[in-house]
Amino acid sequence: MTELPPEPFQPLDEDWERALAVVAHPDDLEYGAAAAVARWTDQGKSVVYAMVSSGEAGIDSLDPGECRPVRETEQVAAAGLVGVHTVEFLGHPDGMLEYGLPLRRDIARLVRRHRPEIVITTNFRDSYGGVLPNQADHIAVGRATLDAVRDAGNRWVFRELTAERYQPWNGVRQLWAAGSPLARHAADTTDYFEVGLASLQAHQAYLEALEGDMADAQGFLEGAARAAGSRLGVRFAAAFEVITLRP
Repeated sequence: MTELPPEPFQPLDEDWERALAVVAHPDDLEYGAAAAVARWTDQGKSVVYAMVSSGEAGIDSLDPGECRPVRETEQVAAAGLVGVHTVEFLGHPDGMLEYGLPLRRDIARLVRRHRPEIVITTNFRDSYGGVLPNQADHIAVGRATLDAVRDAGNRWVFRELTAERYQPWNGVRQLWAAGSPLARHAADTTDYFEVGLASLQAHQAYLEALEGDMADAQGFLEGAARAAGSRLGVRFAAAFEVITLRP
């Protein structure tokens, strides 16, 4: 039986002004999505980053107390390279992130404060295409982000946020999950691949501690970007699963 080629990707809707990216760790956005962020900030759009943890459990040779400021500093530098100047760290414990009301509340607060039209996260499915199991922190944060976007629009959920003067926000149109195996859309990152690579390379201490394919920043990003680009009809692209929340 002849195997059919993958379905072509559709371009993402870029008719928006404000996005909020919520991910589990420093470096999560840099493994593919940062080049797309550079494209959008170059268009004049505003993108805010929020890290649920500071990635303090990510370097085996560094105690988390020493690792936290290193990873936060690298993340701020990486974000600046792609035009993101607001980076928040929520302080949840790296490697032990749990889906639940505290996480949903903290993300809903972010949504109410920044009032985005698009919310970006990373793959929260159980695996990467059925080949490699996903990491528990990614799953917890992505699922909590999806629910928190809806929580943010309901004044009767997390009433303490209204008491904190964060009014409900129902303006999020879509949630985009970068690198999802269910991706059907993509952004052309051909002109932004190099700055996206530089953004990942800004995580110098983290990359030096890695082994395997993900330690090869250029090789890893090129492989993923070329694969997505071939389905969008361009040289390089970043793929996203799109979940529509409002018509």
